[in-house]
Amino acid sequence: MDGVSELGASVDSPIEVAAPAQQQVALVCASPHSGSDYPAEFLAASRLDPLTLRRSEDSFVDEIFGGAVELGAPLLKACFPRAYLDPNREPFELDPQMFAEPLPAYVNSRSPRVQVGLGTIARVVATGEEIYAHKLRFADALARVERLYRPYHQALRQLLAATGEHFAGYVLIDCHSMPSTAGPGERDFKRHGVDIVLGDCHGTSCHPAVMDTAQRLLTAKGYRVARNAPYAGGFTTSHYGAPQRGRHAIQIEINRALYMDERSISRKPFLRQLAEDMRDLMTALAVLQPRQLKAA
Repeated sequence: MDGVSELGASVDSPIEVAAPAQQQVALVCASPHSGSDYPAEFLAASRLDPLTLRRSEDSFVDEIFGGAVELGAPLLKACFPRAYLDPNREPFELDPQMFAEPLPAYVNSRSPRVQVGLGTIARVVATGEEIYAHKLRFADALARVERLYRPYHQALRQLLAATGEHFAGYVLIDCHSMPSTAGPGERDFKRHGVDIVLGDCHGTSCHPAVMDTAQRLLTAKGYRVARNAPYAGGFTTSHYGAPQRGRHAIQIEINRALYMDERSISRKPFLRQLAEDMRDLMTALAVLQPRQLKAA
């Protein structure tokens, strides 16, 4: 099969940056998976209905962390959906079986994420269903990376560079949600009753004080908190976290059952309280002085 081309697919604006008039704290928030701008060509190429595709989204996470701006911190959001392109990956983590032609040698086709169908361009949605009716062309992957992935990371690098220069360091919160039941390649954690998972790439992406502060505050609020399991952090935390240089990155995963109906993708009343609690969390992390935190 020759493959189906989506080179005409478009997203009106790949990113949004909500920022205060003047940044007040050494904090940056990023929401890479809450986008819901689905190109018509992508929907046409998928074998799934739009609601099923949306189950890969971190729906409403940008709202939950929207208080960052009032605290004096910027919030970066990807407008494109995770099912279309995942910026929390290397630029080219791709599954060769998805494409009509051989992939270039620089493509990482052996990562654990690719193996479970969740590479830079996903093969499956969060519930495990195959996305595409036909094979893709590599040119489409390349176009998505250029149009969407690179602008997202360029914006994130600029925010972090400006923050790091002004405050001699930064704390990056990579904001996510997780299904209430296990996804592809994951162990079922529902029986453990986990509300929030904090990830620091097993102690390498931020100073322990960042994780300790987050866990203490969230536990005190009644949340059941786990560390690094089943999510230890992705490309963003590992790539931008360098605690020995005052650059701290923490991933936060929130159980979707707390704040949304996962079947209808609709908000629950608790979302408002969760947003207030995340504002308190961001306030606590913003108090930390990244330049004074020594690497563990």
